[in-house]
Amino acid sequence: MTMLRDATPTDFPAILALNEAFVAVLSPLDRARLARLHAQAALHRVIEQGGQVEAFLLALREGADYDSPNYRWFVQRYPRFLYVDRVVVAGSTQARGAGTALYRALYAQALRDAVPLLACEFDVEPPNPASARFHARLGFREVGRQSLHGGRKCVSLQALDVDAGNTPLAAPAG
Repeated sequence: MTMLRDATPTDFPAILALNEAFVAVLSPLDRARLARLHAQAALHRVIEQGGQVEAFLLALREGADYDSPNYRWFVQRYPRFLYVDRVVVAGSTQARGAGTALYRALYAQALRDAVPLLACEFDVEPPNPASARFHARLGFREVGRQSLHGGRKCVSLQALDVDAGNTPLAAPAG
């Protein structure tokens, strides 16, 4: 049985393992940093299948005490937003709707809290075409780019206007 639920500290080992499996397109994460992010998260959900965490999404609101340069980029430009710090779907679960289910939960949270913008980023150098396609399909658009790590990495900063409603996330699940 598949279950979408709030993450708890007992999920941290599975979340850290998923993050490590995809660290090439994410930033590294250790237990202490995960605990700090979890404590500040506006939304931290997991998808569990047969007792195993197969996907997670961690999102922060503006005003969090977070040193990520990508998060700070949005803080400097937008007064209210929900920022996806990371979303990971296990390789065996990809293309089965887990990412969309997590983003639907994020979108629903934004509607409940009257937050006008969903924000995230993905790598363009080195490229992450799967993330680019996924976010484009959901209606995200590029609002900026940022070079990181001395130019070894470049990210596309993405936003989705929640109030516009022109996203597949607005459709009911199922």
